[in-house]
Amino acid sequence: MNSTTRAEDEVRAAVAELLGTAPQEVPGDARLVDLGLTSLQVMRLGSRWRRAGIRVKYQDLAAEPTVNAWARLVSENAENSGNSGNSGNSGNGER
Repeated sequence: MNSTTRAEDEVRAAVAELLGTAPQEVPGDARLVDLGLTSLQVMRLGSRWRRAGIRVKYQDLAAEPTVNAWARLVSENAENSGNSGNSGNSGNGER
């Protein structure tokens, strides 16, 4: 599995958890805010990923809020930071 596919699976799982739905119910190209994801949840996901060593900015996440776009961002920024692509889905310790 390539890093983009792995990142897509991880992003989809994280978003599905927040939306209270199954990952397969989250289309890759759907605007996540239209599915009910709030800006606060987007900020928390960004913080979670940054703590996992993935350099993402809220502005970039908000600019194109889809699983496909976020998977590209996570994959590109995880590779650049030397991270294996773990999106830090534990969610524990959220602030």
